[in-house]
Amino acid sequence: MEHPENNPEYAGLTVNSGIGPVSIINPHLNRKRFVHRHLSAAEYVEGILKGNITILGQAVTLVESTIPEHHAIAQEVIEKCLPHSGNSVRIGISGVPGAGKSTSIDEFGIHVLKEYGGRLAVLAIDPSSERSKGSILGDKTRMEKLSVHPDSFIRPSPSAGSLGGVARKTRETIILCEAAGFDKIFIETVGVGQSETACHSMVDFFLLIQLAGTGDELQGIKRGIMEMADGIVINKCDGNNVEKCQLAATHFRNALHLFPLPESGWAPQVLTYSGFYGHGIKEIWDMIYKYLDFVKKNGYFDYRRAEQAKYRMYETINEQLMENFYQNPTIADMLQAAEQGVLRGERTSFVAAKQLLDSYFALLH
Repeated sequence: MEHPENNPEYAGLTVNSGIGPVSIINPHLNRKRFVHRHLSAAEYVEGILKGNITILGQAVTLVESTIPEHHAIAQEVIEKCLPHSGNSVRIGISGVPGAGKSTSIDEFGIHVLKEYGGRLAVLAIDPSSERSKGSILGDKTRMEKLSVHPDSFIRPSPSAGSLGGVARKTRETIILCEAAGFDKIFIETVGVGQSETACHSMVDFFLLIQLAGTGDELQGIKRGIMEMADGIVINKCDGNNVEKCQLAATHFRNALHLFPLPESGWAPQVLTYSGFYGHGIKEIWDMIYKYLDFVKKNGYFDYRRAEQAKYRMYETINEQLMENFYQNPTIADMLQAAEQGVLRGERTSFVAAKQLLDSYFALLH
């Protein structure tokens, strides 16, 4: 017997056999409700132009997809949205890891929406692991106010190995957001690199966030990143850190005086603020809008947009050439052998690369 307690010897005692394992899926679930319907390019464009956040998010996912079948429809969506883009203010926000970029963006965004109205899109680039290739995509959790604001759209994206701390598809995402009616766009980068130009090449104002009292003042005063910045702000200027922030601001101002005047004719300013307490936010945005008025009057705003379009063309050419090279089946077969040859010391890296490129160019003829 299954339960010896059910033996007649034990009168009045009965143990039920119980129930078997139960499926965690509701048997009454209507699966048809959850079937994802693939939209056409026209449906994507229609939804984006109406400001539908759900369709905008799906379109961004489509643009970021690495599946070849998605590329054609993504490009069609971008082409049709392009005439409706270009009417936003694009702000690039960069800084050392831990400088408080996400917290600051939360305060910046609420201030801008309150003072200037409109709609705000935040494109937060999250670093991808070199080992697992994955990203946490957790920046949205630090933007507690913006994440629930009806006029904001926050989209975290993996950097996926892109140079400059900005995802390759960020430019296309900007076009989609502008077409959806977002007139203010923040682009948060992974962090500061001495040769980081990707974010600068797609924004109207490049804001650099720095810290004081971390021994990083000299590291921050690097010619490349300092020359790109249209404004420098020092975060966490509160409590016992105020004096250190003021001293760091003086160092940065002195360093900026050593550089020639930027092409825009605007002398970058250095301000201090507290992202956590929201102090000094108004002064930062007064500076940004003063800069925008300045460059629109002298024509640099339109010139910079034109230069960015040209840069984007050359960058797209480079990406397409690289993608075509690695996806070539003949080259893919040769790559493994070339890699093993380099590892065994049979040929140098330069020789192996030249042989692969020569073979690739020979295939094109």
